[in-house]
Parts: sequence; structure tokens; C-alpha cells
Amino acid sequence: MRKRRGKKKAIRKRSLLLRAKSNGLRAAFRRGKRRGPALVAYVTAGDPSLKFTEKLVLRMAEAGADVVELGVPFSDPIADGPVIQRASERALKAGTTLPGVLKLAERLRRKSAVPLVLFSYYNPVLQMGVERFAARAAAAGVSGVLITDLTPEEAGEFVRTLRRHKLDTVFLAAPTSSNGRLRSIARLSRGFVYLIARRGVTGAPTEVGGEIKGLVKRLRRSTRLPVAVGFGISRPQQVAALDGLVDGVVVGSALVQCCEQTGHGPAALEAAAELVRTLKEARR
Repeated sequence: MRKRRGKKKAIRKRSLLLRAKSNGLRAAFRRGKRRGPALVAYVTAGDPSLKFTEKLVLRMAEAGADVVELGVPFSDPIADGPVIQRASERALKAGTTLPGVLKLAERLRRKSAVPLVLFSYYNPVLQMGVERFAARAAAAGVSGVLITDLTPEEAGEFVRTLRRHKLDTVFLAAPTSSNGRLRSIARLSRGFVYLIARRGVTGAPTEVGGEIKGLVKRLRRSTRLPVAVGFGISRPQQVAALDGLVDGVVVGSALVQCCEQTGHGPAALEAAAELVRTLKEARR
């Protein structure tokens, strides 16, 4: 009986892995965009435990998240605002590491086909070794990787290694990016391009106006990849304003904060799921 159950679990994992790989990030954006921008939900892995994060990701996927970003906590963040900084501190205090996040991704893949993107700074990846990291991420069923502080000029070997393992590489484009830099970002990206909505760190509200529209227009000249906008996206009105302009929206600090405010228990899981549903309903 145990062997039979083990075989069924192995078959289910292979099925979910094949679905995740065959769908890929671009397919997830196509599916999500049928009724408006796809929803990319960010969580800080290990905040306040990997067990809670696993429940949170599965709940958000059930609520309609099209892609989930698993943030690897880091002690010296650059772009993270106070909400995600606090989450990283809690996760690090709980002992969360990159190997632990990869094991979490593998557990999630046994239960869900939602595409997973690892969101990390470069130092933890270098400590593990890029080749070993790529192999383990691919084996865990990860779809893509975004390294916050890795510039296009220094990313060549990293990109080549991840491509060998069939992993998408996602890069950040900013309002300050020149047209030439946008072309470099587009050339190295796979899956989608993450467009930073404004200058500054995550969490502060973003006004959807002419600057974002102009930046999207410039980026579209360099790529046919899906474009997802993040930093300060948390309200249905913002999602509605971006409908028809971009392929996806990234929501991070708002989800992390609603879990923080409701105590990282069952109420937090429901609050996060409700936020996902509300933002999805804001689309056309």
C-alpha cells in the first residue's frame, strides 16, 4: 500500500512538473491576460517560516495568482522597502537559506503547477555556485530566476548556465534605463521583463500615469516578451489603470504586509487570498 501511494505521489509530481515546464512563464501570462493583466504574487520565503510560506503560496494559487515569486531573504537588500525588509529579517531569524527555499519550491511543485520564479540577490547564488544552483532549481521545478543586483553587463555566464538548464532569466527595467540598456535587458530576458514602476524602493504607492506608459512604449520597441509592472502596485484601481497597457502586475509588499498585520495564521492566509481575488476582479 505504501509503495502504491509513493508511486502515485511520484506520478503526480512528474505531471505537475511537466505542466509547469510545458506551460512556462510566457504561457502563464497568456492565460492570465485573457481577462486583463496576469497577477504575479511575491512572497518572502520563510516569513515567518517555510511551512507558512508553503500554505500561503498554495492558497494564493487557488485564489488565482498566475505566477508566484519566491523571495530569498537577504541581509543587505538594495531595493526592498521596510515591509519586505522586516519580512526578510523574520525569515533569516527563522534560519531560512537558499537551499531551504529550493526544497520549498520542490514541495510546492508536488502540489501545484503554478509557475515559480526565484527572486534573489546574487550573493546566495554565488555561495552555492551558479551551476549547482541552476541544476537544483531546475530539478525543483522552478520556471525562472530574477537576480535583483545582477546587471546585464555582468550576467553573461549566469544567463548561459541557466539556459542550459532550461530556466528563464528575468531582468529588471527601470524608469532611468536608457534605450540601449532596455535592449540589453530584453536580449537577456526570457519569460517576461519586470518593469519597475517608479524610482525608489518597494512598497510606496505608485501613480499610474504618463511616465509608466512612456516607459512601456520604449520597452515594447525592444521585446515581444510579456511586460509585468511592479513596485507600489496594491490597489484594484491601479490594476484597472494598467489593463490593456501591460501583460502583468507584480504585487509584493501589500501581500507581505497583510500577512504581517493579521499574524501569519489562518486569518493571514485568507487575507492574502482575498487580496489576490480582489485584484483579479479589478481586471476587465
